[in-house]
Amino acid sequence: QVQLLESGGGSVQAGGSLRLSCAASGRTLTNCGMAWFRQAPGKEREFVVGMTWSGSHTFYADSLKGRFTASRDSAKTTWYLQMNGLEPEDTAVYYCAARQVDNSDNYVYVGTSEYHHWGQGTQVTVAS
Repeated sequence: QVQLLESGGGSVQAGGSLRLSCAASGRTLTNCGMAWFRQAPGKEREFVVGMTWSGSHTFYADSLKGRFTASRDSAKTTWYLQMNGLEPEDTAVYYCAARQVDNSDNYVYVGTSEYHHWGQGTQVTVAS
């Protein structure tokens, strides 16, 4: 069983940066496809970025325009989201998610229902 814990959220001015972390406990993120999602007030949870379990493919939501970068540490215990050029529209609760897959599975999944494990979320607030 994977437990996920996000950290690094906070309040910034527009144009600022934040780095979110998602720490795994219980087991490593080996054989886990990873993703970041976000949910703004009154809106559905939306896909931000996902990575295959091997790390060979990373897929970003089009709306991010290259401002966000996802990465994972070599020990596969922590998943990161570097967010630059933050905009008020990025204000949301950010969630990390993990999906346990077989070694042959090299897809990036974008749907919330496709992930088995979720963190509790971390709030990001961007002021204009």
